[in-house]
Amino acid sequence: MNFRAITASVAVPALCLASLSLAACGSNDEPYKAAPAWTGRKPNLPSPPQIAITIKSGESYTVAGVSHHLRSRIHEKDVSKKELSIEGYIVESNIPGAPACALHPVGKKDPENCKTEIPSFFIADTKDGKAGRIRVLGFARNFAVVYEAMKKYKTLKEAPKDKDVIKDDQWNVELPYPLPAVGAKVRVTGTYGFASEKASGLVTDPVNGVMTYKKIDVLEPAPEPASFQNVKL
Repeated sequence: MNFRAITASVAVPALCLASLSLAACGSNDEPYKAAPAWTGRKPNLPSPPQIAITIKSGESYTVAGVSHHLRSRIHEKDVSKKELSIEGYIVESNIPGAPACALHPVGKKDPENCKTEIPSFFIADTKDGKAGRIRVLGFARNFAVVYEAMKKYKTLKEAPKDKDVIKDDQWNVELPYPLPAVGAKVRVTGTYGFASEKASGLVTDPVNGVMTYKKIDVLEPAPEPASFQNVKL
């Protein structure tokens, strides 16, 4: 059998069918006609919600504003690792719940089984603290220093003079007077960023950031002064 003859006999009908198909498609196509613009009633769609964030209150940042900038690729450089001030309400503090084993004069070691934290407090834009909060630490390296300040400050009726100020010599910082208490409105100044500079262990917050304390101004006093729940002075 002649292989070339078979191939030719199969190829010719296939070519004819392809040609007919193309011809048929071409004959049925209609020229493109642009559709006119819609002239009917426009749909009544709601406008996108506008979420307003107050970035600053005077010269100080708000909690929402500074944390928004920290997460922003555009504004992160303006606040990250910068010294700045944040205004807010103290909504939480670990001073009242400090364990009794950590409350003693400076120089005495905590017992080996004493579980404790770095003294810190949280500030928020509102008293309920539901809209986000920033942790503030760096005003004392441990609760022994806070213990000394609590003993000294409770006898004072006004801000201490230099000789009466309790200092954390290792962190080179003066403890605030009055000591941070829930309910107070404050302006905290320090270095802000994703991590604390002074924490003995790494303390980070990738959402709201962490404030390393330098000083504090009380704008509205707390209803009650700071106190320990587990030790009476």
